[in-house]
Amino acid sequence: MAETIPTEYFIQGITSNGKTFRPSDWSERLCGVMSGFGPGKRGPNARLQYSIYVRPTLLGNVKTVILDSRLRDIEPMAFDFVMNFAKDNDLLVTEACELPPHHATQQHHG
Repeated sequence: MAETIPTEYFIQGITSNGKTFRPSDWSERLCGVMSGFGPGKRGPNARLQYSIYVRPTLLGNVKTVILDSRLRDIEPMAFDFVMNFAKDNDLLVTEACELPPHHATQQHHG
């Protein structure tokens, strides 16, 4: 059985009619709520860090949340929560295969 390549969903802070989604820190807030899902330290000494499955980034100058499809297998309700957040707020969602790690080191144009 072939291993499926993880899919990532890019949830952009732009609505379908092109408006910028507010509040401006929505991506950090959403990722903060989801920070408990995924591997990591637990207990009183654990520091808050974003989940590897739900993390904020910028695409150009657009706030974006990257949602990893592997979260669906680990915690389906958490995955649905993020996807429903995007749908309820009419945010653009783009699906992409996970990029190889070396991709980030390539030169960016623009």
